[in-house]
Amino acid sequence: MHDSVIGASLPSVAALAYLGDARHSLFVRHMLVAKGISKSGELNELSLGFVTAEAQARAYEKIEPYLSEDERSVFKRAFNSTHLNKPKRASGKDYRTATGFEAVIGMLHWLGDEKRIDELLSKTLENDTDGGQKNDTED
Repeated sequence: MHDSVIGASLPSVAALAYLGDARHSLFVRHMLVAKGISKSGELNELSLGFVTAEAQARAYEKIEPYLSEDERSVFKRAFNSTHLNKPKRASGKDYRTATGFEAVIGMLHWLGDEKRIDELLSKTLENDTDGGQKNDTED
């Protein structure tokens, strides 16, 4: 068990997902700016390839093998939460997976484990040849 989780009073998984969504968005924005992109329209367009429910579900698949027992537990609690809204643009499974992903990142942020967040979020970019975009069509 993560030493910081023992005896920690964590917020609800919904609150953790809220924090995790913001922390993940900051990671993506930092990464895009670090690539030298400076036009706000382009930054916004490119960030959508990483922060949608579908993209976050794919990101979770990349980090799942590396999760600790505590991280898996928070993911499962968030994934199974009955307080989730019906998604408009994503499948229910992707939306639940994205919520679990966000909750894991949110928990780590709450606990102040920025090193672990960076480790996991860096793994979401590995083997990412399309900049986070899923390309279903050919030109």
